[in-house]
Amino acid sequence: MTNDLFIAVCVLAVTAVPSFLISLFVVGWVRKNALQLGLMDQPSERKVHTTPIPRGGGIGIASGVLMTFAIGALFTWISNGERSLIGSVLPESIRSYLPGLLSRLPQFAVLVGGGIALAGLGLLDDRFGLPWQPRLLIEFVVAGAVVYGQNLQFTAFIQLPWLTSILSVLWIVLLINSFNMLDNMDGLSAGVATIVCGMLSLMLLMTSEESRGQPQLFVAAMLLVLFGGLIGFLRYNWPPASIFMGDAGSYFVGYWIAVSTLLATYVDARGTTPHSVLAPLCLLAIPIYDTVSVVFVRLREGRSPFQADKRHFSHRLVDMGLSKEQAVVAIHLATLTCSIGALLLPRTDLVGAVLVIAIVVCMLGLVSVIEGLLRKTIPKPIEPGFPEKESTK
Repeated sequence: MTNDLFIAVCVLAVTAVPSFLISLFVVGWVRKNALQLGLMDQPSERKVHTTPIPRGGGIGIASGVLMTFAIGALFTWISNGERSLIGSVLPESIRSYLPGLLSRLPQFAVLVGGGIALAGLGLLDDRFGLPWQPRLLIEFVVAGAVVYGQNLQFTAFIQLPWLTSILSVLWIVLLINSFNMLDNMDGLSAGVATIVCGMLSLMLLMTSEESRGQPQLFVAAMLLVLFGGLIGFLRYNWPPASIFMGDAGSYFVGYWIAVSTLLATYVDARGTTPHSVLAPLCLLAIPIYDTVSVVFVRLREGRSPFQADKRHFSHRLVDMGLSKEQAVVAIHLATLTCSIGALLLPRTDLVGAVLVIAIVVCMLGLVSVIEGLLRKTIPKPIEPGFPEKESTK
């Protein structure tokens, strides 16, 4: 086993596995106690389930991520140093990363704080129901605090720091709401997020940091921890779901993926693949498409873009004749296809990159054309007289 492969296996073992186990336990606990916690999702005209289902599974996802990193941070702190008993028994290939990981713990604490704030916001919305305006305001405040406080910037070769900072804030808010909107069928949002986390972490482990020429373990670990938490949740959320993610989960997942994409380095150590910065757009093409298309549909029908309905990409696929399970699998496959393209970007030249982007654009165009041809067969949602709170879904 090569050194890099050994390190990758170790990272997987100490991130995804404990997060999976923690998430599995916490999600199961929340499911059993959802009624007492006031976390029951009731059926309505804009929802696809017909019986009350527990929600709050996002508590398990967030717990898996946060507890795993808390354990990891403690282990890193006590293992660092020549006199550390634990550190002395670690292989040199692992021990060499400890000082770098330790130096990034303060930055990571700020990122964790943002995730906790958004998960808490989502939990309050799950429990009591909040208007969209204060929720959106808090999302911008958290995103701004993280971006400006940690100087997170898009790797987009734009020589205007003020512009890249604004774009970074918008990117975080966009992904928070994209995964929130995508959370409308069993296994959909969590499945898409799992694919994105797995493919992006694989890409980062194969792409060396420009300054050090080593695999990007820190960001890959962030994604793999979320990957494990999502797998633990999917144990209960795969169709037919026995618990929903809720806003606590979708906010946290969208935020965590957004921050990870901002922290990542997409250009290899030689700096020969600048087109790799487009990888996040390929990876997240389907969630972004769903958000943009559903907002467009609502505006075209003269409604608020924040008014909840059954006009999402998945709902439209069901209206076209697919079963709910088929619609979910179709979106998963589309996400996987786009993600494979993203995986190729750091490993190809400019011509290859153009072809990859063309494939992703053509796939989205094909989906849009098919939807356009069948749009006349889709009944418009019955909105008048139906009281519902405005939502980002």
